[in-house]
Amino acid sequence: MSQWFTQTFPNVVYQGWTGDTGWLTAITQTLFMTFWSALFGGLLGLIFGIGLAITAPNGIAPNRALFWLFDKVVSIFRAVPFIILLAAIAPFTKLIVGTQIGTTAALVPLSLGVFPFYARQVQVALAEVDGGIVEAAQAVGASFWDIVFGVYLREGRSEIIRVSTVTLISLIGLTAMAGAIGAGGLGNMAISYGYNRFASDTTWVATILVLIFVLIVQLVGDFLAKKLSHK
Repeated sequence: MSQWFTQTFPNVVYQGWTGDTGWLTAITQTLFMTFWSALFGGLLGLIFGIGLAITAPNGIAPNRALFWLFDKVVSIFRAVPFIILLAAIAPFTKLIVGTQIGTTAALVPLSLGVFPFYARQVQVALAEVDGGIVEAAQAVGASFWDIVFGVYLREGRSEIIRVSTVTLISLIGLTAMAGAIGAGGLGNMAISYGYNRFASDTTWVATILVLIFVLIVQLVGDFLAKKLSHK
């Protein structure tokens, strides 16, 4: 079996498991970029998503000016292709983390690239919360924050997990794209050590690993969404 694998995937074996160009390094870099970008971008997206939901004309705190601001910021960032965003905010990235290349530098564009997508998803998820429950909470004197955390986020948790799953899968794709321009990870492995060197076996294995990550995220997300669903 070992001999067959070595003969079938010679370039995969050549890359090794450890070291700067090893598979473990690439996997770790992908997980690093995905986790921290999901954390920073997710928090930012959650804030903007909640802001869009509560300041909308039918929200609990309608505010035309704030809604316009949230909406335009999200729309502008969503309109910028990620590959262009990487280059456009390079000076800002260097200002924040001190460098424009590498996995740490990729966290800035990844976070800014994923947050508007997640914000829209959260906005839609919260808009589906039963308005009757919100009105009942207001009728019994629930505070603003009680409604946000006790009604919106609690009642919409299953849908939020579903949209979080979709966003996380999208983020994994963005990390691969960032890796293609030097951020490291499986994207860099597939392009720099696979495609550019005509090592198709390396490209395929990197692709399969990304697909495995996506499948795991999807399965876990579906399980949690079903577990926390009120239906």
